[in-house]
Amino acid sequence: MLKITLPDGSVREVAPGTTPADIAAAIGPGLAKAAIAARVDGELRDITRPLEADAALALVTARDEADALELARHDYAHLLAEAVQALFPGTQITFGPATEDGFYYDFAPKDRPFTEEDLPVIEEKMRELIRADKPLRREVWSREDLIARWKAEGETFKAEWAAELPQGEELTVYWSGNDWLDMCRGPHLASTGKLDSQAFKLTRVSGAYWRGDQKNAMLSRIYGTGWLNRKQLDAHLHKLEEAAKRDHRKLGAEMDLFHLQQEAHGSVFWHPKGYIIWRQLEAYMRRAIDEAGYREVKTPQVMDARQWEQSGHWGKYRENMFVIPDEVPNVEDEGPLVSDSADWMALKPMNCPAHVLIFRQGIKSYRDLPLRLYENGCCHRNEPHGALHGLMRVRQFTQDDAHIFCREDQIVEEVRAFCALADRIYKDFGFTYSIKLALRPEKRFGTEEMWDKAEEELRNAVAAAGLDTAEYGWEELPGEGAFYAPKLEWHLTDAIGRTWQVGTIQSDRVLPERLDASYIAEDGERHRPVMLHRAIFGSYERFVGILIEHYAGRFPLWLAPVQAVVATIVSDADAYAQEVVEKLRAAGIRAEADLRNEKINYKVREHSLAKVPNLLVVGRREAEEGTVALRELGKEGQSVLSLGDIIARLEKEALPPDMR
Repeated sequence: MLKITLPDGSVREVAPGTTPADIAAAIGPGLAKAAIAARVDGELRDITRPLEADAALALVTARDEADALELARHDYAHLLAEAVQALFPGTQITFGPATEDGFYYDFAPKDRPFTEEDLPVIEEKMRELIRADKPLRREVWSREDLIARWKAEGETFKAEWAAELPQGEELTVYWSGNDWLDMCRGPHLASTGKLDSQAFKLTRVSGAYWRGDQKNAMLSRIYGTGWLNRKQLDAHLHKLEEAAKRDHRKLGAEMDLFHLQQEAHGSVFWHPKGYIIWRQLEAYMRRAIDEAGYREVKTPQVMDARQWEQSGHWGKYRENMFVIPDEVPNVEDEGPLVSDSADWMALKPMNCPAHVLIFRQGIKSYRDLPLRLYENGCCHRNEPHGALHGLMRVRQFTQDDAHIFCREDQIVEEVRAFCALADRIYKDFGFTYSIKLALRPEKRFGTEEMWDKAEEELRNAVAAAGLDTAEYGWEELPGEGAFYAPKLEWHLTDAIGRTWQVGTIQSDRVLPERLDASYIAEDGERHRPVMLHRAIFGSYERFVGILIEHYAGRFPLWLAPVQAVVATIVSDADAYAQEVVEKLRAAGIRAEADLRNEKINYKVREHSLAKVPNLLVVGRREAEEGTVALRELGKEGQSVLSLGDIIARLEKEALPPDMR
């Protein structure tokens, strides 16, 4: 008999071959109905998979939402593949995983790529398969039998994949009923009928290369979103609709903030209005770092490859670097552009080695520490073209980057102070956040003792800041640290509930060692400083993109590119409108006049679409009385104010949050 330990500590003795479903039924009919899977010694498994040995067993229900969603989305992906092959005979299947909010599957169509027009009929076929309540059954196959099966069915992609799986790995398939199977590790729900046929939607079609390699065959990828019930699906679709309205690329064009184009892949062309936002953020951050005792520096864009070799980036990060030959290129029509003997340099992908070089200028004493060096540092990273995404992922970006060189006894306090600074800044922008500790990765520099110490210091600093609580979503992430240091991560939550990983601080003992940074300690000996890498915005480009979507383009007044437009009703008020604009500008308000010969309703609508926070309407009466009619973005009606009152009001509202 097998001894099965349940979460309450009780032990049940069962015969070999008993399934978790059998145990759920023995406990009670309610649990038998609710249980959808099981955790056996922590591993998520099918509820119908027989138990083979003594084990700890926890039954999974829909209340265990993370597990339930993973199972459902995995099943939706298989149903998608089965439906496509039923509707489009000759289509080859490859593989399709669950994703953060749904699933996808890659296909090799027989005749033509799939299109958006195919999705409704595929959806209906999937619903038909759900209604059929087909059992989902796991089997273990030999490698030879599985490859032979795929080849016999013309599934060349699956045969290739099966042949390359590691020797000794158990190869499993899942049957849907008795007429369709796919190669899969599982687990799955017990049958297709366990899914809600109204809780999924196919969303889009795209191209994808087999195994992500552009040298391989182009496939058709069908994406879907899948949930446990219709209510969850509707909430997600509403969120997607809201996200589409807030898309920073769309709003960036409508508001004339920036653009991107082929001539500079992954680099942003900032327009005057967009650069106003940038400058406001830069000024805000400078005030914050000046107050916090940082010293601003500026370092070179291009550095010798030998420096990057010494820092470790050349070996660990070179595929993401832009390298430059250190010689005059060949100007003749024939011959190579660069000779074989050229030395190499690189555009900096990060600022940290250059900051170490500044630290090394002159002898540093323990009394000089902590030394906080800050740079609005322009960096370049060679991201793949397909990975670029508006402002969110670019090749050229500017970091609000700083490195704190400190003694061992200063680490916890420096990190605690940074936590307090980040907290204030994020709250100034209206964000809530969670904080995570990313621990040592598998490939890393440094000793185990060094990593133990660094991770514990970050834990202690977060505790000292009072942030290691459920309120701040405190969590530790094994294997997620940088190759040289563990790090704290700040994950912001925006206005529609999405999260963005933005700020970070890393405790690094590796780079000071590799680049020979030292200070003279109280004992008169040379010691290595600890180097804290930190950023709050992360990059200006991405942070602006996040702000555009967070505010849906309706920036708080201090960030708005145009803070007020003075619009005339009749041309008789043109001179007064110009006077109002001049007085607003004299008070520091970014104001413009709209004197066009258009109806006022047209002007109101146009400036509302442009997300101008304040529209000051003036006509003959306002000109005679020295007033304005104020229309605020997003509010009904208008209020009439004297010119003096509106200037005083906007002056106060336009102050950045740190200056109020």
